[in-house]
Amino acid sequence: MDLAPLLDASPAIRLHAFSAIAALGLGTVQFVAPKGTLPHRSFGWLWSGLMATVAVSSFWISGMRWIGPFGPIHLLSLLVVVTLPLALLRAHRGDVAGHAAGMTGLFYWGLIAAGLFTFWPGRIMNQVLFGG
Repeated sequence: MDLAPLLDASPAIRLHAFSAIAALGLGTVQFVAPKGTLPHRSFGWLWSGLMATVAVSSFWISGMRWIGPFGPIHLLSLLVVVTLPLALLRAHRGDVAGHAAGMTGLFYWGLIAAGLFTFWPGRIMNQVLFGG
């Protein structure tokens, strides 16, 4: 494992990657911790901010181009930008099932599925994990 490719990357990529890693760890904690508690709500806001940072910062990363500077992975970023506020609104309205479904979907699609693309050969996280 070699962090040099990530540390040498653009500020947008570093912000994106470190926010995603933090969101992955905090999201895992959120899954196993009790729901509806003050820590769950506090960490939930932090996780939401991290997810928003991951999604928005992705628009300054154009490694896999498809249409202009955007690639298929940006569709997942759009999913986060739309779903995150809706899931937060559902929590505010007391729709616990809708909130849970939205946040769980964001975790799996916005972090896990999108994260798998980062290990594609030639991508920075592939170089970090497997060497250049």
